[in-house]
Amino acid sequence: MPSFDLVSKLDVMELKNVIQLTDKEVGNRYDFKGAVITFELKDGLIELTAPDDYKIGAALEIFRKNMGKRGIGQKAIEPQDVKPSGNQQVKQTILFKSGIDKELGKKINKLVKSSGMKITSAYLDEKIRITGKKIDDLQAAFQMIKNHDDVNCEIKMENMKS
Repeated sequence: MPSFDLVSKLDVMELKNVIQLTDKEVGNRYDFKGAVITFELKDGLIELTAPDDYKIGAALEIFRKNMGKRGIGQKAIEPQDVKPSGNQQVKQTILFKSGIDKELGKKINKLVKSSGMKITSAYLDEKIRITGKKIDDLQAAFQMIKNHDDVNCEIKMENMKS
């Protein structure tokens, strides 16, 4: 019986590439001339520092654009509020969302059951296995889940078995 796993994980190497691209682009922009803007990758988050709110917003937009270029979805990050960090700088923390928690797993299971498709789903430790008789039904279910408003994280299809 065909099946696949729904997972939510972030490729850290791609994220490092996005940070490098963003640093390079920010360094070349005229409106950032002389400003110290840094992206610091820590475990589970990025700290973005800049001289003011405008530069933080512009750098975040460049970061989001580069995420799209590298194939990382916008739902994978969660920017927090901008806070002053001293030394005439402001700081914004950007959190990563990875893994499907039990609450989101329940929402996805309800979506699958209410869809009317002949498929089943089961929550298995931060991933969801979806099983059905037809591969077309599985692909339609993946698109439905991925585009639904209640699913607020970036999900991927893994281990497609036919």
